[in-house]
Amino acid sequence: MKITYYGHSCMLVEENGIRVIIDPFLSGNANSGISPDDIQVDAVVLTHGHADHFGDSIGIAKRNDCPVIAVFELAGYCANQGVKSHGMNIGGSFAFNGFKVKFTQAFHSSSISVGDTWIYAGQPAGVLLTIGDKTFYHAGDTSLFGDMRLIGEMNNIECAALPIGDAFTMGPDDALLAAQWIRTKKVIPVHYNTFPQIEQDPVLFCDRLRQTGLEGYPLKPGESINI
Repeated sequence: MKITYYGHSCMLVEENGIRVIIDPFLSGNANSGISPDDIQVDAVVLTHGHADHFGDSIGIAKRNDCPVIAVFELAGYCANQGVKSHGMNIGGSFAFNGFKVKFTQAFHSSSISVGDTWIYAGQPAGVLLTIGDKTFYHAGDTSLFGDMRLIGEMNNIECAALPIGDAFTMGPDDALLAAQWIRTKKVIPVHYNTFPQIEQDPVLFCDRLRQTGLEGYPLKPGESINI
């Protein structure tokens, strides 16, 4: 499984000829390192509706003629924008052609800004993406919560993307504990340094991970790991 980071919380996951992008905030993110026009995928998966995650979902889905997979209300909004969508909800899983998605809890909020109005976008979620025999966990925007232990017990997570930015999500201390609870060996820090409020040192965080026996990967935009 190849996992490529495109800044903020955007991850491209590839395995067995399947390509899935999660939270494609690209054109509005100076740190993404790629244009949404260059993205070729089989599906877009969203953790929640905030602009720094929803990003270029509609345009990517239209150009690739692929579905947006999201929590029910957010999927419905996408369908109203003229793209294919597949609605799910927390705790549910679905097997697509060559991959499986399961949404987990995430403690955050979720809405879409349209002019002066905020549209409810369902519950925020984490994502368990399984392709072949490998599972990648994208925690989405979340605080630390006790059921991360259960997520780790129930799933063989090869690699996880965990937010470290603080202010809006877990900070480094809580993310360090989350990494141990979910029982993964490889962690990619996300959701940091895009805005002044979430400035963090991903190298320091990954150094601290290694002290607990875990592998941390402070990827720069466009960099990948293979697991």
